[in-house]
Amino acid sequence: MTHSRIDRRFAALKTRNRAAFIPFIMAGDPDLATTADILKRLPESGADLIEIGMPFSDPMADGPVIEAAGLRALKNDISLDNIFSLVSNFRKTDAETPIILMGYYNPVYCYGIEKFCNNAKKAGVDGMILVDLPPEEEDEFVPAAHAAGLALVKLITPTSTEERLDKILKTARGFVYYVAVSGITGDKSAQYEQVNIALQKIRAKTDLPIAVGFGIKTPEDVATVGSFADAAVVGSALVREMANSDTPVDTAADMVRSLSSALTSAPAKNNV
Repeated sequence: MTHSRIDRRFAALKTRNRAAFIPFIMAGDPDLATTADILKRLPESGADLIEIGMPFSDPMADGPVIEAAGLRALKNDISLDNIFSLVSNFRKTDAETPIILMGYYNPVYCYGIEKFCNNAKKAGVDGMILVDLPPEEEDEFVPAAHAAGLALVKLITPTSTEERLDKILKTARGFVYYVAVSGITGDKSAQYEQVNIALQKIRAKTDLPIAVGFGIKTPEDVATVGSFADAAVVGSALVREMANSDTPVDTAADMVRSLSSALTSAPAKNNV
């Protein structure tokens, strides 16, 4: 397997019958130096994988909290090269925590597809989630990503049909991300019984780990998701707390510690 950090992390957690905790932070919010400090603190606080947002002016899948974070980052002139430097510096002290970039295709396309994939891999990125890149439009991106050894983490939603699920999974690598609610990030809470049923259908079609995000806000949410999914993702709730704090680095570390600790007592997964 080419994206070995992701594979190793999920394999190690599987031996402990524990789901992964994946926090989302926006690169450059409130500034790049603070993002770097937050990033360094996350693994020791309980982050198993980390999603880093690539700010974009028109984030169609994001609610007001993450949209505002992206706009703050853009005011700081955060670029993709800044993000690659951020990850590269992180790798000087952490060689194992998987890093996933999450964002939109327009900045990637404008940067240059092969250049983006090669520079991302060189920096130490393990994969990416491109929210607005559907299977029908990914032909020019997938070969470059796979050639660079990057995982393309695909989104699956409650409205994904059986036929579309097959298309999505065809080029998925690393893990898949189930969007627990129909709507934007931070918009509403997930209905976990329905999510569990949906995940069982996905597991019938893939051996990839399944992460669940959107609408997950509390330690109780994380524990519930961890009982049937392979990972729980928290974004808006974390970004909101950091934005409202005078000490965002400590706030991020404390909140990630609280959320991730909910997984240590999660019951055995009931997905089989």
